[in-house]
Amino acid sequence: MEQIKTLLQSFADISDKDSDYFYSKLKKKTLQKKDTLLTKGETENYLSFVEEGVLRLFIPKIENDVTFGFVFKNSFISAYDSFLTQTPSEYSIETLTPTILWRLSSNDLESIYQNTSIGNEIGRKNAESLFLLKSKRELSLLNNTPEERYLNLFHERPELIKQIPLKYIASYIGVTPQALSRIRKRIY
Repeated sequence: MEQIKTLLQSFADISDKDSDYFYSKLKKKTLQKKDTLLTKGETENYLSFVEEGVLRLFIPKIENDVTFGFVFKNSFISAYDSFLTQTPSEYSIETLTPTILWRLSSNDLESIYQNTSIGNEIGRKNAESLFLLKSKRELSLLNNTPEERYLNLFHERPELIKQIPLKYIASYIGVTPQALSRIRKRIY
C-alpha cells in the first residue's frame, strides 16, 4: 500500500481521509507468470495498480502476437480504452512474471471521484501520464530506427533484458526476433 500512497502523493497532496477511502475500495489480486488478466473481446472493468510484476499488452495473432506495451511495478494498468467506453477490448493483457495487483472497479473509481476532494485530480493526472506514454511510443515508432528504439528502451528500463523474453521485445520495437538478434550483435 505504501507504493500506491507514494504514487498518489506524486499526483497531488491527498488527505488521510481521502486516502483511507481510496484504499477501502482496493481489492488484491495475485497472478502467476503467463496468467491472462484480460482477453481480447472482454470488457475491461478494472483499473489496477501493479505492486509487483511485469505485464504485457498485446494483440493476439495466429502467427505472432503484436506486443505494444509493458507495465512494471508502481504503475497503473488497464485496457483503458475499454474501461472508459465499457466496450470489448481489442487486445489482451498477460503477466510475464508473478504479479500482485490492487484493483479498482469502474463503479468504485466513480465513487472515489464523487466522494473525495482529490479523486478527479488524481484521475486526470493518471490519464495524462498514460497519454504521454502512448504518445512517446507512437513518436518513437515514427521517428526512430529499430536499433534506436531498442537502445532507448533499455536506457529507460534496463530491467527489461532480464524480465522480458526477447520475442516480446522484438515485437514491441517492430522487428522480427531474427532482426533483433542482428541488432544485439551489432551493439554488443
